[in-house]
Amino acid sequence: MAVDYTVIVVYLAGMLAMGWWGMRRARSKSEFLVAGRRLGPVMYSGTMAAIVLGGASTIGGVGLGYQYGLSGAWMVFTIGLGLLALSVFFSARIARLKVYTVSEMLDLRYGGRAGVISGVVMWAYTLMLAVTSTIAYATIFDVLFDMNRTVAIILGGSIVVAYSTLGGMWSITLTDMVQFVVKTIGVLLLLLPIAVVKAGGFGEMKAKLPTGYFDPLGIGGETIFTYVLIYTFGMLIGQDIWQRVFTARGDRTAKWGGTVAGTYCLVYALAGAVIGTAAKVLYPNLASADAAFATIVKDELPVGVRGLVLAAALAAVMSTSSGALIACATVANNDIWSRLRGAVSADGEERAEERDEVRGNRLFILLMGIAVIVTAIALDNVVEALTVAYNLLVGGLLVPILGGLLWKRGTVQGALASVVVGGVAVIGLMAGYGILANEPVYYGLLGSLAAYLAVSLATPATDPAVLAAWRERLAGRTPDTAGTSPVPVSQ
Repeated sequence: MAVDYTVIVVYLAGMLAMGWWGMRRARSKSEFLVAGRRLGPVMYSGTMAAIVLGGASTIGGVGLGYQYGLSGAWMVFTIGLGLLALSVFFSARIARLKVYTVSEMLDLRYGGRAGVISGVVMWAYTLMLAVTSTIAYATIFDVLFDMNRTVAIILGGSIVVAYSTLGGMWSITLTDMVQFVVKTIGVLLLLLPIAVVKAGGFGEMKAKLPTGYFDPLGIGGETIFTYVLIYTFGMLIGQDIWQRVFTARGDRTAKWGGTVAGTYCLVYALAGAVIGTAAKVLYPNLASADAAFATIVKDELPVGVRGLVLAAALAAVMSTSSGALIACATVANNDIWSRLRGAVSADGEERAEERDEVRGNRLFILLMGIAVIVTAIALDNVVEALTVAYNLLVGGLLVPILGGLLWKRGTVQGALASVVVGGVAVIGLMAGYGILANEPVYYGLLGSLAAYLAVSLATPATDPAVLAAWRERLAGRTPDTAGTSPVPVSQ
């Protein structure tokens, strides 16, 4: 294992080095939080694909393939569909807003009074998303070093917190680009063909497994519908995803770069399902489907290649973890703390007496990183934590965000009612039906929609001046107040 260890150590050292390099570039709020809004199509596509394809997509995607066969691809497939929908229909308008958070967009659209409540919901989502990724370190480091779970979480989490705190979005962008390359080589170019060959090829796999393993709908229609509702719609509104859209240097980069990333996700989804199906042939009696990835990597891959593939799994976890962490810190600082302390005016613009913003955001990443590590040590069930995160996001924020983008009659009172009703309903129904039940997100979303429509129609329409300013911002005709640099980064 010495060669494998060397590959992993070099990889981790490289992540920290990029964090140090990023620190030298992140000298303003715009540079620190959204990489100066200067990413070109290559870096934008790679980093967007990296953040959405995390440990759940890699380790969990292979596990679903082990359990259900090719239809196990649906979870990651719906993530790709959501990214495609975001890129084609919404990303250009989102990029033109020149904001930092989803709550700032809601303030612009509705008139400046929706930020704190929506920020709390978004903060809870991003925190739990970061926690689920951090928990996954335990699985990978256990395979690598037979390491204690708590120590593994602290080690992996500390590395991500370190490079994210140092350079913000610049560090995360650089590391994500490396992680994208490592995942592509490790999972698509190495593990996928090796797993199929070791299983005897597709002919042998079909001969040894039930026909249901090759049914594209074998996982069940209700499950697929739930995946679409949670993950496809979740991709449209998550702060972690929007914050990457904000890094694009222009409309075309956001639209076409995101389309490339979404297409890549569809390929990655199928690859994970095929690898899991091959693992079922090789190891038909594993105690846990989630152990399929680690088992096939550990037992079937040659020295060196094994280290690279495990680095790919580590890359998947780190990219999602770092993206969720900076999103969590950005929301906590800009949407909650700054508003509560009075550093932001009613229209969402910051007051003149600003503190050192880079240092403040850096401090919040450190604090949120510590909170994520502590929470990850306390929790153990990744699926439940991820379900809580997406149920809160979709149930509480989907309707007011999409309503604001698509329906001009929506009001701030309707938006606030929608967030409160949807969020409370999801929490209450998860307590009643169980965290993994489908009913909480179904009924929570319906309640959120009903509250939004009823209250919006029962209250005065949004001030025409607010809507006019909103339309100007969507069209990109408002001067960029975020201090972005005009110098493009094309690669």
